[in-house]
Amino acid sequence: MEHTRPQSAKRRRDFDPAARGALDGVRVVDLSRLVAGNMLTKVLADHGAEVLKVEPPAGDSLRAWKVGGIETAWKTWCRNKRSLCLDLRRAEAIAVVKHLAATAAIFVESFRPGVLEEMGLGPEVLLDLNPRLVIVRVSGWGQTGPFRHKPGFGTLVEGYAGFAALNGFADREPVLPPMFMADAYAGLYGASAAMIALHHATATGEGQVVDLSLFEPIFAVLEPQMANWRVSGQVKPRTGSRSTNTAPRNAYRTRDGGWLSLSTSTQAVFVRLMHSIGRPELVDDPRFRSNPDRLANIEVIDGIIRDALAQMDRDEALAKFDRDGVTIGPIMDVSDLDADDYVAAREALVEVPDAEMPGGWLPMHGEVPRLSATPGILRNAAPKLGADNDTILAPLLGAAELARLREAAVVLHGDPKP
Repeated sequence: MEHTRPQSAKRRRDFDPAARGALDGVRVVDLSRLVAGNMLTKVLADHGAEVLKVEPPAGDSLRAWKVGGIETAWKTWCRNKRSLCLDLRRAEAIAVVKHLAATAAIFVESFRPGVLEEMGLGPEVLLDLNPRLVIVRVSGWGQTGPFRHKPGFGTLVEGYAGFAALNGFADREPVLPPMFMADAYAGLYGASAAMIALHHATATGEGQVVDLSLFEPIFAVLEPQMANWRVSGQVKPRTGSRSTNTAPRNAYRTRDGGWLSLSTSTQAVFVRLMHSIGRPELVDDPRFRSNPDRLANIEVIDGIIRDALAQMDRDEALAKFDRDGVTIGPIMDVSDLDADDYVAAREALVEVPDAEMPGGWLPMHGEVPRLSATPGILRNAAPKLGADNDTILAPLLGAAELARLREAAVVLHGDPKP
């Protein structure tokens, strides 16, 4: 497997303001902050929904996550969206949000439980204005239960939900994920929930509330750990890159310092692996004859594979194992992925025009999921703070009222505060 940098032009795209997706005509009012809510509405926006980000005077907190002075998090999570800037401490701004909610199909918020009610925008109020409205409430621990008012950052949830206890090596501390895992899972679950509720609203005219915690999505994807615990009475130990279900499965280093990931989930793959490393006699060795045998002798079989791969360079090993039908692959980092032919061919990474970026192009993930009849779209770049105030609010409120609210600093426009 070669890793030559593709020509950037192969993955460059211009935004198409006229593009339409499957969710064309679905208006989403998004009062959320940070990752989970923005992940949720990014999925909807990428498939054509009109997502209106209602931001405070300082902007969504994502805007403050800068690298080299550039709002990379905002630019990538908030493409295809539009920005309104309102001072939600003002009663007039709450009235504007009510106008927006009355025109929307979906309403997303991520305040601490109870805050929406304190603002005068509780579900009863919103559903009275718009009985078909789908209200997605994102919080760390949910709208009910003893933790509803506790801080709910993803890090705390990743520890509490059981993920960190499983992650890492047995003789080391539990390892929290180096990315926004709980938030990302919640955002993806939330997009699905919003679509389920929207389908119901379309069929019945009945809106509803989606209570989306960060906890339950990541807790759910750890199945069947709870069932395993009930059956065995054993807490699954941290095993590093090994598996408790199949062996061998691990990360192995090659002679030139590369890393490979290997999984032998079937007996046939194990047989091919043993032939490929020149040890066919081990297929019938009583220590390795079956998967349970290999799990019982994991240190021995891992050592054999480790020693074999340590005699090969990464690309040499990949080419050989590809020919031999062994399920092995490189462990990649972002510099590898940026230059990878597979990533380019799948358009998993695209580049869009951005004058602030080095070279004038911003890399970002392509649209997910991939649909044949109604593919995702790239309609517009992530907006400047308040960029769409006039376009959205003038038809809704009238030019005179919008001018008054702008004069009163209820509706704002400009760069977020540093």
